[in-house]
Amino acid sequence: MTDFAARRTMMVDTQIRPSDVTKFPIIDAMLSVPREKFVPADRQEAAYLGDNIDLGKGRVVLEPRTLAKILDAVDIQPDELVLDLGAGTGYAAAVIARLAEAVIALEEDPALLSEAQSTLSDIGADNVVTEEGELAAGAPAHGPYDVIVIEGAVEHLPDTIADQLKDGGRIAVLFAEGRLGTVRVGYKIDGRINWRFAFNAGAPVLPGFQRHRAFTL
Repeated sequence: MTDFAARRTMMVDTQIRPSDVTKFPIIDAMLSVPREKFVPADRQEAAYLGDNIDLGKGRVVLEPRTLAKILDAVDIQPDELVLDLGAGTGYAAAVIARLAEAVIALEEDPALLSEAQSTLSDIGADNVVTEEGELAAGAPAHGPYDVIVIEGAVEHLPDTIADQLKDGGRIAVLFAEGRLGTVRVGYKIDGRINWRFAFNAGAPVLPGFQRHRAFTL
């Protein structure tokens, strides 16, 4: 029988800490959440490898390092409301739930959402609210948000998402730029988002976040 707890510890020791993520709440959350429960059954053995895990239709569970560095960069506080956009099977929402007061986990694929609801319920993540809806529309009814985390790459960020961030809030975005994406953290000040480079990572572009290309003959 696979010792997943030991693999979680190894994941933290070999992927998270060496990436300069040392905040105790993030380390504790990633040691506590059973990542293997949030991946397809036939991929459980790969749950703790340093790769994105394919969920089909261009969707992934983000690799542990990428998620940990995003969470480190946005520095979620215990009294904050977080929008987890593109929640997939719910792994990141489960980790964020241990850092934040509440999480809105938005997913547009009904099968992924159903899986997320079931697994989040099984592990007792009762401060996560799952919502079905178009990712590029966000979840304005629950906002504005202190922090927005986007679980995939974007070619452009719609104003509808930026508008759901509180003044003083933070948003982490993986911009698709060539072969390697760039994660930037945006800080909303006086209604405008100021971006800072965080690190490089890769993931598929989420549905609805592609740049519209002009048609030419």
